[in-house]
Amino acid sequence: MILIDAFHWIISNPGTFFSAFNRHMLMCAISLGIALVIAIPLGFVVARAPRAAFAAINIAGSLRSIPSLAILSATMPFLGIGLLPSVIALIVLAVPPLLLNTIVGIKEIDPALLDAANGMGMGRRDILWQIEVPLAVPSILAGVRTGAIQVIGGAALASFIGGGGLGDFINAGIAIMNMPRLLVGALPIALLAILAELFFGWLERFFTQRR
Repeated sequence: MILIDAFHWIISNPGTFFSAFNRHMLMCAISLGIALVIAIPLGFVVARAPRAAFAAINIAGSLRSIPSLAILSATMPFLGIGLLPSVIALIVLAVPPLLLNTIVGIKEIDPALLDAANGMGMGRRDILWQIEVPLAVPSILAGVRTGAIQVIGGAALASFIGGGGLGDFINAGIAIMNMPRLLVGALPIALLAILAELFFGWLERFFTQRR
């Protein structure tokens, strides 16, 4: 059976497998972390400026329409191959959903609530941390969930530009027509995406209930 053969290959080659797995996780963690640092503060800045929010939403929407492989390929002429161009491309994949959901989360806050906080003498920083951030967290987490899933899947394509990771097994499996080898890469990626969906979905529901 193909699944058993894939499992046996992992058991026989743990060093090779976990090296690729760790590389995949490293790419995902770095790119998602940097995307969070870029997109969430930017979302809070532009959300209250209608023109800036409109421009950010349209730019983010345009970036989301670009295929993952095209983004990865576009980095090669400028950054070559390896980890760096892979991470840059994955950041480009992760920023749009994070930015869009941050803006949506802020814009959905009732302006009357902010006016009331202003009337009570709360400063801009207090309003940000005590009202806007807590109320926007569920929407932001929905963006994190989407971004994480896109990054996990996109990292599989990083193999095409020398980024390594679990995508190497998929490429090798296709090249030599070895389905167990392909599954060695494909199944962990699918499981990681499912785990990200479940975890961030749970966090989103948890913070929604606490609002």
